[in-house]
Amino acid sequence: MLPLSGVRVLDFTRVLAGPYGSLFLADLGADVVKVEHPGEGDDTRAFGPPFLSGESTYFLSVNRGKRSVTIDLKDPAGQARARALALAADVVFSNFRPGVMERLGLGAEALRAERPDLIVCTIQAFDDPDDPRPGYDLLMQGLSGIPALTGPVEGEPHKCPASIADLASGMNAAIAILAALHRKQRSGEGATVRVSLHESTLSLLTYHASAWLNAGAAAPRMGNHHRSIHPFGSYPAADGHLNLCVGNDALWVTLCKALGEPERGALPAYARNADRVAARAELDAWLCRRLAEDTVAGWTARLTAAGVPCGPILSVEQALDGLVTLSHPHPQTGEAVRTLRLPFAMDGAGRGAERRAPRLGEHDGEVDAAWLARAP
Repeated sequence: MLPLSGVRVLDFTRVLAGPYGSLFLADLGADVVKVEHPGEGDDTRAFGPPFLSGESTYFLSVNRGKRSVTIDLKDPAGQARARALALAADVVFSNFRPGVMERLGLGAEALRAERPDLIVCTIQAFDDPDDPRPGYDLLMQGLSGIPALTGPVEGEPHKCPASIADLASGMNAAIAILAALHRKQRSGEGATVRVSLHESTLSLLTYHASAWLNAGAAAPRMGNHHRSIHPFGSYPAADGHLNLCVGNDALWVTLCKALGEPERGALPAYARNADRVAARAELDAWLCRRLAEDTVAGWTARLTAAGVPCGPILSVEQALDGLVTLSHPHPQTGEAVRTLRLPFAMDGAGRGAERRAPRLGEHDGEVDAAWLARAP
């Protein structure tokens, strides 16, 4: 039995943040029912190219393991059906703008008045529940300061190409829902959970935020290097770039030995990490000269054998080459639909849902029969 077997999640979320969060719940065994608008469905069904047999690869990436029902939430009959399903669920999950679920009669206060043990989770742009501004990953990244840290030192700000604002918010929502389910199991109490895209993105600043809040130290753009650890960054080798991670003083000594200069590792001027951070320019000049003498593969083999953490910078295609993925047959063509598996293992269980991503409205009658027949 998977950890969330028997847990019902009514999922009104769309695009990325919410669906990424509910993907974790589905992978852990929850019955996640995705509510979509008739005829169109989740916006990401149209995101592309690329497509696989007419289906958006974007949509397929975050919607495995779920069932799809179509409900017109602007229609009173649709609202009544959605409310009945919500009251039959354990978790109601949405990411509409503030006030939308309330106008539909599906807000946390209204639902929990009838079902005090219900868990209602909302992802929205900002922490203020009355702030109507929309939330998009690019906007949230800009408001977090992260693009100001990203990119070449002398270049323009760069957003992270992975949608980190959405992904962090989805993970935070999944964590909060799991915590609420745990509390409910002990006390019978439900929960109203609000997840902010803005604060989820800010939370990724961690030590950058602490440096400013506690020491008044502004965050510089460091390119592929680290502000507080050295050497810890990317260096040019003969045929590409090598990531070198000297995370402590002992590794510095090991690196110098592996590079054939053990005497440098014994110098008091470089003995502590803080000393090496201060001597960044001169150490980088030496490392660039030395590492240019061999290839990325050559250095990776040599330094790894010595115990120095290092490695190449791969393309996405190289990173995915040979990776173990989940595979589900496409419902019409039988073609394999491959997705990244659950990033953790538990007691040898499967690493993701066995159910493929649903077609629009595929489970309309099935869900109503199963859920509403046993509604409280």
